[in-house]
Amino acid sequence: MNYTLTRSNRKTIALYIRDDAAIEVRAPLKLTKRDIDKFVESKADWIAEKVALKREQSAAREDFVLDYNALVAYRGKAYPLEAKPGNRCGFDDVRFYVPPGLSPEQVKSAAEQIYHMLAKRDLTAKVLDFAKQMGVMPTAVKINGATTHWGSCSVKKSLNFSWRLMMAEDDVIDYVVVHELAHITEMNHSARFWALVERILPDYRERSAKLKELQRKLKLEDWA
Repeated sequence: MNYTLTRSNRKTIALYIRDDAAIEVRAPLKLTKRDIDKFVESKADWIAEKVALKREQSAAREDFVLDYNALVAYRGKAYPLEAKPGNRCGFDDVRFYVPPGLSPEQVKSAAEQIYHMLAKRDLTAKVLDFAKQMGVMPTAVKINGATTHWGSCSVKKSLNFSWRLMMAEDDVIDYVVVHELAHITEMNHSARFWALVERILPDYRERSAKLKELQRKLKLEDWA
């Protein structure tokens, strides 16, 4: 079985399946190649399952097309994406609208712009609301296109959120906002941190599980 081997000062051996379905092994410096091969062989069934899943996700992303009349998610609800005469794109509470005559790639790019605009508006409002409840205040609220993190809090107490978060339901969005605001007080995931989150959202575990469901869904969609 072919795999990429990376050695370091780590104490344990670990196995990763990358998005391109390539197999990566991370191992301690002194572990023999024979022992590494045995470890990989012992995980053959797990590897086959994960590789198949990665290939399925990759094929789905390649087939993903966003065009006129598609349904797109916003705060947990589906809205049509329609052509509207003119050169503007936006959201009018009943639909996403973009200029006519665009290619699918241009339609997708326009939809991303709309999400970015909505994220800046909605997440800023939510941050201010929960910040008052939690007795903290970030230095800024920024929107980015992160694909691996829904949100983050910098050492300067600036909050960053992915515009993709706007596809989630409101209770899930609130969880990410509270999570990042809690980092202003606790820059870790200690028991104290989770106590801060739980004080505001006693059901945060259920919300976190729903966020993971959305993450799995988006792995099948190529939003770039």
